[in-house]
Amino acid sequence: MKQYLQLLRLPNLLFIAFVQFAMSEAVILPLLMTYGFDAGMSSSKLLLLILSTILIAAGGYVLNDYFDVKIDTINRPDKMIVGKTIPRASAMRYYQILTALGLLSGFILAFLVKSFSLGFIFLVVPGMLWFYSATYKRQFLTGNIIVAFASALSVLLPAILELAVLESQYGKLIFETPIPKQIYAWVGGFAVFAFFCTLLREIIKDAEDIAGDREMECRTLPIVWGIKKTKIIVYCLILLIVAGLLAADFFLIDFSSSLTTRYLIFGLIIPFVCLGYLIFKAENAHDFHQTSTLSKVIMLLGVSYSFVFYFLQAQQYHFPIFHIFMVQ
Repeated sequence: MKQYLQLLRLPNLLFIAFVQFAMSEAVILPLLMTYGFDAGMSSSKLLLLILSTILIAAGGYVLNDYFDVKIDTINRPDKMIVGKTIPRASAMRYYQILTALGLLSGFILAFLVKSFSLGFIFLVVPGMLWFYSATYKRQFLTGNIIVAFASALSVLLPAILELAVLESQYGKLIFETPIPKQIYAWVGGFAVFAFFCTLLREIIKDAEDIAGDREMECRTLPIVWGIKKTKIIVYCLILLIVAGLLAADFFLIDFSSSLTTRYLIFGLIIPFVCLGYLIFKAENAHDFHQTSTLSKVIMLLGVSYSFVFYFLQAQQYHFPIFHIFMVQ
């Protein structure tokens, strides 16, 4: 049983749940409250969304290990589970059960809110993850972009669900208000951040796994262009993300408080500078693993800005945080 749980990458699943909770309760809810809505989607619908997302993601992790047996024999033999303690056939059945449960819960949710687009997403993503694990992850940048897109989509799902709920309650009139644009602008901003942070981390992971990937004739960025050029690409991505954050702060985010600027500098930009330094110093798999871990922490810090956003919205529009206490 322990090995089956290890296959699921529980910390990653908890992170997905945290992201979707943060988008729903710390971004979308305060936006709705500024327009006089007391609450967003019901807790049961949010839980069903989180459940379906993490089940499909868990299935994707199992499938990835199923196809990566030979690569993992070289890259991480001490951490191998599929093909070692769990037979590949059992892993495939495990994947099928997880994905089927994820699809079922996703379709139930889409039916409840009468959203074809939500159901379509839950149908397409498992197929996308299958082709990623089977083929695309071994191709130049294609697999990295697919994972980054899936990460961004998981961030965006609460917005899609919320607008489907609002449409079922208020009809098409809801789209004549500023609410949909506001929700998609803010949640979309977090999704873009998640896309580039995930792309960054996937490239770093490819550098970490270069030995096994080269043995299996994969065409990842570090193999095709080499470690030196890969580091340059990573630096460019870091600069792009930092520039995007600063541009968003100065041109798009309109809060009288300087808290956002301080959070960006100390919570994100300085960690990105540290990440760039670690990339510069990285020489082996262990070094790249450390940088990969830091990139996950940075993504967590980025998503956590949602609670700063909630605080600033509550302060500006004078409503209680989580219906509990007022902000002065």
